[in-house]
Amino acid sequence: MGKNQVVIAEFSIIPLGQSGTSLSHYVAEAVEALRKVKNLNFEVTAMGTILEAESLDTIFEAVRQSHKALFALGVQRVSSTLRIDDRKDKARSMNDKVRAVKETLA
Repeated sequence: MGKNQVVIAEFSIIPLGQSGTSLSHYVAEAVEALRKVKNLNFEVTAMGTILEAESLDTIFEAVRQSHKALFALGVQRVSSTLRIDDRKDKARSMNDKVRAVKETLA
């Protein structure tokens, strides 16, 4: 993404009612769904995924497609958390935000 105003969001998704404690298979399917969403950048972290897009609609579509991917696996219940930073006063990317913190620490 360029220096246009972008929406940055933190997203996590959890299938409920599955046997076992490992969720990596489900997370991988959700990430595959994200790869298919046009105009979406994302970064997978240990505790969630950072989403970046020029529109809020793209963020919501990414969440919708991730839910659909888990339901397609036979999951009957999905819980997700979405935290959105929709800033209009300044063009910032997810990388800019990280860089600003690192520069402050230096």
